[in-house]
Amino acid sequence: MEHEQPADLLHGVTLKTILTELVTKYGWEELGRRIDIRCFTHAPSIPSSLKFLRRTPWARDKVEEMYLRWKMEQT
Repeated sequence: MEHEQPADLLHGVTLKTILTELVTKYGWEELGRRIDIRCFTHAPSIPSSLKFLRRTPWARDKVEEMYLRWKMEQT
């Protein structure tokens, strides 16, 4: 059996799913500490954060990287 490449863990996973799982696991406060972006630290919500992340590639990369690290720890 082939070992999964980290990018494969993102295949078919929407940004909304990634964000929802991270918020459920860590909460907004911890997310804001780990990734210092305003949409996580000031009146955070899934819709406003998705809007920001979809138009801000560097922030989306940080969120996806955090998600991958968390998923890799679970295996």
